[in-house]
Amino acid sequence: MPTYHKPEAKTIQELKDIAHKLRIDSINATQASKSGHPTSCASIAEIMSVLFFNTMRYKLSAPRDASSDRFILSKGHAAPILYAAWAEAGLFPVEDLMNLRKIDSDLEGHPTPRLNFIDVGTGSLGQGVAVACGMAYVGKNIDKADYRTYVLVGDGESAEGSIWESLHFAGYYKLNNLCVIFDVNRLGQSEATSLQHQMEVYRKRLDAFGFNAIVVDGHDVEELCKAFFEAASTTDRPTAIIAKTYKGKHFPNIEDLENWHGKPLGDAAADVVAHLQKLIRNPGPITVAPPSPQKENAPKVSIKNIQLATPPAYQLGEQVATRLAYGTALAKIAMNNDRVIALDGDTKNSTYSDKLRKAFPERFIECFIAEQNLVGVAIGAACRDRTVAFVSTFATFFTRAFDQIRMGAISQTNVNFVGSHCGVSIGEDGPSQMGLEDIAMFRAIPGSTVFYPADAVSTERAVEMAANTAGVCFIRTSRPNTAVIYDNNEKFEIGKCKVVKQSANDSVLLIGAGITLYEALKAAEELEKSGIHCRVIDPFTVKPLDKEGIIQNGAQCGGRVVVVEDHYKQGGLGEAVLSALAEQRNFVVKHLGVDKLPRSGPPTVLVDMFGISARSVAAAVQEIIKM
Repeated sequence: MPTYHKPEAKTIQELKDIAHKLRIDSINATQASKSGHPTSCASIAEIMSVLFFNTMRYKLSAPRDASSDRFILSKGHAAPILYAAWAEAGLFPVEDLMNLRKIDSDLEGHPTPRLNFIDVGTGSLGQGVAVACGMAYVGKNIDKADYRTYVLVGDGESAEGSIWESLHFAGYYKLNNLCVIFDVNRLGQSEATSLQHQMEVYRKRLDAFGFNAIVVDGHDVEELCKAFFEAASTTDRPTAIIAKTYKGKHFPNIEDLENWHGKPLGDAAADVVAHLQKLIRNPGPITVAPPSPQKENAPKVSIKNIQLATPPAYQLGEQVATRLAYGTALAKIAMNNDRVIALDGDTKNSTYSDKLRKAFPERFIECFIAEQNLVGVAIGAACRDRTVAFVSTFATFFTRAFDQIRMGAISQTNVNFVGSHCGVSIGEDGPSQMGLEDIAMFRAIPGSTVFYPADAVSTERAVEMAANTAGVCFIRTSRPNTAVIYDNNEKFEIGKCKVVKQSANDSVLLIGAGITLYEALKAAEELEKSGIHCRVIDPFTVKPLDKEGIIQNGAQCGGRVVVVEDHYKQGGLGEAVLSALAEQRNFVVKHLGVDKLPRSGPPTVLVDMFGISARSVAAAVQEIIKM
């Protein structure tokens, strides 16, 4: 290990002074906004001072520079001191901090990437470590660069299980370029944390998770300098700096007291600021400069215009599961662009993401059965446009990571999610494995795109399009084999449906997706024998839905529409269609979907039992033409 050289006394004193300036900035900003968390800022003032003015290497001219160190404030409610650190470093005027939480200011109550120095939104606690793990993994194994990742975690949020999923991941992959800082200030929002200041308990736990665990006085600048040096010098594992701190540190009559969480200091502010000003030895301009990256060693990359290396190659009528086509397409786009990566939660041989793993093992990240961490790692891996991340697991398992996905949208992430084993059509595995809420969940995400391809050709094109689409993308894939119905050269567009069966005599429009498209086609063929002609539409994307196409085709069918989906009725394809037609006159819609708790059974039996088979579609058509 390199030899540690203690900073000069002048530097130590200036770092102490900066910590107090950051406290004052946090008080002033929260006073101006009449809201915020100044006591939570005070506990990390020395940590922020040492990180931003002694340890982290970054460019003020390019806060998201690819070669710079990364910092994630997992305890996002301490945003004022993060903003203060960047302001005091010179990124923007300190006076701008007085705009905290104003409607026309991007200095929001919790950090978001509306600010050019923020990578991800935080504040929904327990998620920052996963994001940091994704950044660190990419830095170590894909960029192979020397930038480091720091994440600051509150002791209260360390009760979240997602934190420990991420710590396990970091320890398993020996992410020696990751430093997790625990702000152990003893107090939560409404009472003391469960462990309070039991520092040895924290140390033992983190040691057991494979970390170089260092306990420090979080208000001792010199101890912090030494700990961060040791972290940077540790080559065989990640480091956890467990800082014993006090909420409201150096706030007279407030420090370490309950009932001050999330409150500006009010009438006490002036006295506290006066006290802090007396602690500052050098009130003049800051003279220590933030360290800069030593070298630009993160490679220049391009993640634009990603294409399938070879076009789809299927025979019409060939039976191929869309989950298998996903794996095939994933390997093809990975062949085209070396920044395409795949992540999975120990389902890779079912989702077929293992096709990328077999072709490019260095670009596959196994996250094991820890879906919250899986999603967070992907969000971190995609930051600063370093990778194009595809995350796969059973569709239903994404529900436990909904908060991470929601925060991904706030973080302006471009991660692609692929959920297989959707609906009752998976069969005997039963309801715990059936994705029946996933479309509703992903439709609710702001700016999301929801693909629901029916065959192998459309699936490959969905993967190609998702790789080039901004925002959260979700591709819903199915377990059963389905017939290839599209020519290999068929062109697809986001938000444009495909008419797969039509005639001049159509009297009912049938809309199905995935396996139910085929049930609709079967029903149409049967009904045709009795002289009832139906048009059949494949929406391709559920969001955005082709509203114009549905209205136009529906009107040509007399305004009679039947929608059938392998999903709960709430929030899925049917309700998307109903929303599209809500302001249209002279339409009637029959909606078939799973409307009660399913059970185990053969796929075809279940599809019929829950009213989404061709038989049920045909019955709905018979009913609607009589209305």
